[in-house]
Amino acid sequence: MVIDRDGLAEFLRHRRSVLQPEDVGLGRGQRRRTEGLRREEVAALSSMSTDYYARLERGTGPQPSEQMLAAIAQGLHLSVDERDHLFRLAGHRAPLRGASSDHVSPGMLRIFDRLADTPAEIVTELGETLRQTPLGVVLTGDTASLRGPERSIGYRWFTDPESRRLYATDDHEFLSRLWASGIRQVVAERGRPSRGTMLLDLLLERSAEFRSVWELQEVGLRPREVKRFEHPEVGTLELSCQTLVEPSQSHVLLVYTAAPGSESAEKLRLLSTLSARMPR
Repeated sequence: MVIDRDGLAEFLRHRRSVLQPEDVGLGRGQRRRTEGLRREEVAALSSMSTDYYARLERGTGPQPSEQMLAAIAQGLHLSVDERDHLFRLAGHRAPLRGASSDHVSPGMLRIFDRLADTPAEIVTELGETLRQTPLGVVLTGDTASLRGPERSIGYRWFTDPESRRLYATDDHEFLSRLWASGIRQVVAERGRPSRGTMLLDLLLERSAEFRSVWELQEVGLRPREVKRFEHPEVGTLELSCQTLVEPSQSHVLLVYTAAPGSESAEKLRLLSTLSARMPR
């Protein structure tokens, strides 16, 4: 496939012009003279340099990689159809849709962008973190930047003892069974080959504990209503976890809240001061 530089540039300019700052969780500011986002804002949302993005809009840039296109699609809050169109204009085949896709829907992103002062994350059906709010990073660590099988909390749980320090010791046995049950459900739904079966094969090979829990044949386990975290800065937090499911992409938005007036609510406020000091 051949890149359509003019078509790509026109499409990017149009999508940028119709997005408003509040659509992507940005403040409008008093000096904004034109509608739509600025190039530097799209570049920041897409984790790339302003110069690189600007050259794409001018039709003078290099052919963007699939990784760059995926980042731009999320930065511009494109729908799946719009994302696929972007890839084709850039001379690439459209990515897979459905459960294997990491593309977060615009609707879920709009909700997520309004949770800046709340610990929240968007995860796949395998527990791979796609997005985190700043307070979410302070609560659970930067898991969205992980790559490979380590992206999955279930994989980390059975292969990296450090990943368990965040959770109350009394909950470890149940959480082991929970992660195994979740992987069993995904494998049954997706079959072979799939990301779920690849993860299963790795865990069966690398973790004796997982092999033992897997033999229990448990299905349908659900997370407890209250999650207990052992945070290195503030100690124990007891948080409820609300979920919003995007069925077409098999993504879940997790939002952590504390009961008003509780000790955990006060500890979340302390964590928010750490979040405010994080680089954006």
